[in-house]
Amino acid sequence: LIGHQWYWSYEYSDYGQDSLEFDSYMVASEDLTLGDLRLLEVDNRLVVPVQTPIRILVTGADVLHSFAVPALGVKMDAIPGRLNQTSFLSKRAGVFYGQCSEICGANHSFMPIVIESVSLERYLDWLSTKLEE
Repeated sequence: LIGHQWYWSYEYSDYGQDSLEFDSYMVASEDLTLGDLRLLEVDNRLVVPVQTPIRILVTGADVLHSFAVPALGVKMDAIPGRLNQTSFLSKRAGVFYGQCSEICGANHSFMPIVIESVSLERYLDWLSTKLEE
């Protein structure tokens, strides 16, 4: 997981030769659909399997950031040149919202985080679809 001014990059690297990498940007207000949360929705969610320990490595590409998802008890600084580690466990399926919690510049308030916790079967379907893209 890499914090940038002003978006997040994710890499799933536990799948042998294959790794999945993508960026996650806030959805602009004019592009929201019914039910989306303004300033909190992203174009690519971080998807994880429910009831599975998740280990994340966090760093920053440019300035200090902080990856924070309070409902999951996660807050980890993203510091350029340093690799931090944390873990979490989602005990239920659902969507969890967070934000960068380190003032990182003019668009700091536009760095939302969305973690979607799904069943293992649904996670594996999502993963195989993303790996084929």
